[in-house]
Amino acid sequence: MQLWELFVIAVGLSMDAFAVSICKGLSVQRLRWSHALTAGAWFGAFQALMPLAGWLLGTRFEGLITNVDHWVAFVLLVLIGGNMVKESRGACEALDASFAVRAMFPLAVATSIDALAVGVTFAFLRVDNILSAVCFIGCTTFVLSAVGVKVGSVFGARFQSRAELSFPHWGQGTLRAEGIFPSRMA
Repeated sequence: MQLWELFVIAVGLSMDAFAVSICKGLSVQRLRWSHALTAGAWFGAFQALMPLAGWLLGTRFEGLITNVDHWVAFVLLVLIGGNMVKESRGACEALDASFAVRAMFPLAVATSIDALAVGVTFAFLRVDNILSAVCFIGCTTFVLSAVGVKVGSVFGARFQSRAELSFPHWGQGTLRAEGIFPSRMA
């Protein structure tokens, strides 16, 4: 596997952790370096551990899975896609400003499930230097997550006073930032 391919995979796997980190940055009142480092450490560690676990599972059970691997991939993608549709239709979740273990652990697991599947794929592709690959993925996620917390904090501080939740006459709730989209409704 070439470096550019690994970079694309690492950035792709990091995007969900980056999005959650932005939300964590939005939720804190006063950002400290420890917030960014905590998010980066949690998300980076899990994004490194999950592909390693997937690779270990894939190499161990390759003989059993090879005949049905396409069906396993199909079922996993259907379940993940269905869950995404279900979550998109659910109620909005409140932002949690906590960086404690009870808040970060489930987020780290949830954002790294796809990395487990990538690890299984690494086993089937016979990626030789798996430790380098997972370290690269973990470091990429660490950096992007730490940056995401800062981006969320800066965005939240800049637009917090001008953002409000409005409910137009057609009944759909929309988030409107007064500085970006001035209201024409009186």
